[in-house]
Amino acid sequence: MLQMSETNPNWEAVIGLETHVQLGTDSKIFTSASTSFGDEPNTHIDPVVCGLPGTLPVLNKKVLEYAVKASMALNLTVAEHSKFDRKQYFYPDLPKNYQISQFDEPIAENGWIEVEVAEKGKETYIKKIGIERLHMEEDAGKLVHAGSDRLAGSTHSLVDFNRAGVALAEIVSKPDLRTGREAAEYASEIRRIMRYLGVSDGNMQEGSLRCDVNISVRRGPDAPFGTKVEIKNMNSFSAIQKACDYEINRQIKAYETGLVVKQETRLWDEGKQLTKSMRSKEGSSDYRYFPDPDLGPIEVKIDLREKWRSELPELPAAKRHRYAEEYGLSAYDSRVLTDEYSMAKYFEAVVLAGADPKSASNWITGDISAFLKVKKQDFTNFPFLPEELAEMIQLINDGKISGKIAKEILPELSEKGGSPQKMINEKGLGMITDIDVISPMIDELLGTFPKEVSAFRDGKNKLLGFFIGQLMKKTDGKVDPKLANQILNQKLRG
Repeated sequence: MLQMSETNPNWEAVIGLETHVQLGTDSKIFTSASTSFGDEPNTHIDPVVCGLPGTLPVLNKKVLEYAVKASMALNLTVAEHSKFDRKQYFYPDLPKNYQISQFDEPIAENGWIEVEVAEKGKETYIKKIGIERLHMEEDAGKLVHAGSDRLAGSTHSLVDFNRAGVALAEIVSKPDLRTGREAAEYASEIRRIMRYLGVSDGNMQEGSLRCDVNISVRRGPDAPFGTKVEIKNMNSFSAIQKACDYEINRQIKAYETGLVVKQETRLWDEGKQLTKSMRSKEGSSDYRYFPDPDLGPIEVKIDLREKWRSELPELPAAKRHRYAEEYGLSAYDSRVLTDEYSMAKYFEAVVLAGADPKSASNWITGDISAFLKVKKQDFTNFPFLPEELAEMIQLINDGKISGKIAKEILPELSEKGGSPQKMINEKGLGMITDIDVISPMIDELLGTFPKEVSAFRDGKNKLLGFFIGQLMKKTDGKVDPKLANQILNQKLRG
C-alpha cells in the first residue's frame, strides 16, 4: 500500500497511539484473584471482581512497581502523588458498571522514546516520539457472542469475567507520528521495552498488548488538526500499519470530495483490509469521572523510586547504540540482536566468552535463530550454551574445522548442547592440516582430471576453484582450504 506522502504530498497525517499493556502480575490490580490465561471461563473471580456490595478494592503493590518502572523506561516523570478515579460507562463485561482508572492525576507524565523507522526504499531514520502519560487501570472481561440465527446474527451473548480486574498500564503517545510505518515501529518498541523490563509478555494474540490508533489528516504541517478518528481491533504491528495507511487515504478522499469525516470509533477488518464504523466517539465529559472514594491517594517516595530505577536493565535503544559503537555491528544486526532480551543476553554471553562479535552475530541471527523458529523456542533455555558457541567459532577461526563442518554439527549441538571440540573428535570431523596427507590427495586429483590441468596451465586460472571444490567433496569439507590452495598452486604451476 502506498504511503500517504507519496500519493498526497499536500496532506499530512497526525497519529497518536493508546497502548494498553497487561502487567504480568500473578494477581489482579485490586484483588488476589488469579490472572492466569486460558482457563475455564469465570474461574478467576471473587466478590471484588463481581462488584458485590460491601467489597473494597486494595491496590496490588507489584502493579505500582511495574507501572513506575515502565514509566521510568519511557522517560516519564513519575508523580509523587496520584489517585484513582471512577470512569462511568456501561460495561456489560465489568460488573460494577464503572472502571477504576486514573484521570487528571496519573502515575506519570511527559516522556519520550526513540524509534528506528525503516521505510521500504528509503534510508532508515531515528525519530523521537513524545509520550503524554502512563496511567493504571483495570481491564474489562470478555463477551462471547453465540448462536446461529443467520438473519438476526448472534442469538445470545456469554460473559467471561476472568480478565476483569487484570492490571493495565495505558500509555498515551503525543500526536507525533506521521505514517503507518512510524506507528507500527512505535508500538513494537513499546512492547520491546516492556519485555526487557519483565513487566509484561506483550503477547498481542492473547491480548497482553492492545493498541488503539487516533488519526486525522490536515493540509500541511502548519494547518490545524482535522477530525480525529479512533481505530480498534488491531492484533499485530502489520495491522497497525495497514489500518493507518488505509484510514489516511480514506479521510483525504473524503475531504477532497466534500464529505464529512465524523469523530467516531472504527474497527479494522483484517479480512477485507479496511476500517468500518463501530460507534460515535465519546468525549471525556461523557464518562463523568470522579475520584474513587474507596482508594486513597498514591504516594511514591523518592527512596523507593530510586530503588526501582536502579533495578532497570539496559534498554533496547541503548543496546542498539552500544552494539554499533562497541562491537562495530551494522544498524541491522544491532536491531535484530536486541529485538528480544533473551537473544541479546545470549549474544553478550558469547562475546564475553571470547567470540568475535560479528561471527557471533552471524551464527545467532542466522542458523541458530532459524533452528529455534522451527522448534518454536527462544534463547531462554537453549541447550547450546554461549561458551560452547564461542568454542565453535574459535575452532573455525583457528582453522580446525570449516564453516561447512560447523553447520553439520550445529543441529545436534542445538538439540543437546555440548563441546564442539569433543564432538568433532568423536566423529572424526577435524580439519586435515597435514601436508603429507593433503599432497598425495592432490596428486591423485590432478591425475583424475588431466584435461582440466592442461586448461589451467593454458591460462584458465578460474579452474583452481574447480579443483578446490573437488578436493572438498572428496574429503567432506575437512581439508584446510588455505593450505590446499597453496599446495594446488604449487603443483599446478610447477
